[in-house]
Amino acid sequence: MLMARLKARVGTCLLVVVVLGVVATKPEAVGDDWNRFRGPNGSGVIEATGLPLDFGPETNVVWKTTVAPGFSSPVISGDRLLLTAFENDQLITTSLDRQSGRILWRQAVERTRVDRPDSRNHSAAASAAVDAVGNVYVFFGEFGLIAYDREGVEQWRHPLGPFDNIYGMGASPIVADNLVLLACDQQNGSFLLAVDADTGEVRWKVDRPEAKSGHSSPVLYDPPDGPLQVLMAGSFLLTAYDVATGEKRWWVGGLPFEMKSTPVMDGDTLYVHGFSTPLNQPGRQVEVDSWEDTIAVHDANGDSLITPDEFPQGRTRGFFSFVDLDGDGQLDEDSWNYYRAAMMSLNGMVAIRLGGSGDMTEENVVWRYHRSVPQLPSPLLYQGVLYMINDGGIATSFRPSTGEVIERGRIRGAVDSYYASPVAADGKIFFVSEMGKVAVVRPGGGFEVLALNDLGSPTYATPAIADGRIYIRTEETLWAFGED
Repeated sequence: MLMARLKARVGTCLLVVVVLGVVATKPEAVGDDWNRFRGPNGSGVIEATGLPLDFGPETNVVWKTTVAPGFSSPVISGDRLLLTAFENDQLITTSLDRQSGRILWRQAVERTRVDRPDSRNHSAAASAAVDAVGNVYVFFGEFGLIAYDREGVEQWRHPLGPFDNIYGMGASPIVADNLVLLACDQQNGSFLLAVDADTGEVRWKVDRPEAKSGHSSPVLYDPPDGPLQVLMAGSFLLTAYDVATGEKRWWVGGLPFEMKSTPVMDGDTLYVHGFSTPLNQPGRQVEVDSWEDTIAVHDANGDSLITPDEFPQGRTRGFFSFVDLDGDGQLDEDSWNYYRAAMMSLNGMVAIRLGGSGDMTEENVVWRYHRSVPQLPSPLLYQGVLYMINDGGIATSFRPSTGEVIERGRIRGAVDSYYASPVAADGKIFFVSEMGKVAVVRPGGGFEVLALNDLGSPTYATPAIADGRIYIRTEETLWAFGED
């Protein structure tokens, strides 16, 4: 298992440090803390017991703290919670005491520009990442990367951008092998970045020319016979890079042209889904003419470019701004070829066997599924069952080895939109809706609701879990629920 191997590596390093009596260098972010978006390796799953079934504004409240606005999810480092927010042109990072909810420190930088993210996004959308000694790494699309130590003292800043993501930036950083890894997918100039966790200096940066606007966060893969890899889901491809060097090791094609969810893994298989548009459903795809044929028929002024007035009429006429990659109001051959590929891509959940070298599409795709696929909520793999819930609230459970559907439907009593990703622990699965309904579901794939809780406030952030408590961020409040 990935986490076991990573923890073993860090444990060995710490043992050497103790034996030699030297100061420890910063280890990678591993262990049992919920120390990145969706917890251990982005899985949404952690070992915990004693989580409450029933909770809400008047039930099993351990504490609540008013927080500044943001859609980022809480992360955990030992006895502390970390949260990003945005208020009055300030990009805020807050550390709270996990036992009491007391704010320990609050640091802010002023945004250097104003982005216009999608209404489902936010200036504080990316979750923090924390390493094993409590250093905090945050990313804001309107500023870049910032590092703080455990006590909130700024260690470095690495300005980035401006970005050209039609939805706004939303991928969260992760920490591995003393590197902070960040995916910056956008309309043009997408890249994966690794900076030194101690200094913020660039260790490597690789271009991702095929990737366009999206905000999937990376996950780690530690193959049994090779170097640690970082896996990125983006437009059309899942790609594996060497963590140490950024070298592209292998990839699998067949993903949609927009990717926003974060993959989950089990053993040697990864599961990821993406939804681009309704026209990317099987049977609804639009065949787009070649560039040569389009220019011959539609290029009225003969300048070898396609303007909005020249854009072919039909079901995709409203797509011009999405495929005008440089925003100059005209499409060249590169933009047109992207448009053709985008329209032929398929929404879907895909199971991918891990590993290999080069193009592994034929060898590594295990199965695909195309109905009721989410755009934003990430999948969940728990107790041998794979789950997804789409933005409209249709949930599906699968047998992960075959893709066989166990059940598909809406969650009783929680018919709503969903943007937060499901999480699980203690024999309970938590589905959090946009209007703050939290359905606690029995594992097994049947969507039996054990409890239905109402937080009474819009909720976009994914919960965090630790030590018998579930932490949920609503529109204005960070809640800690537990039975103690």
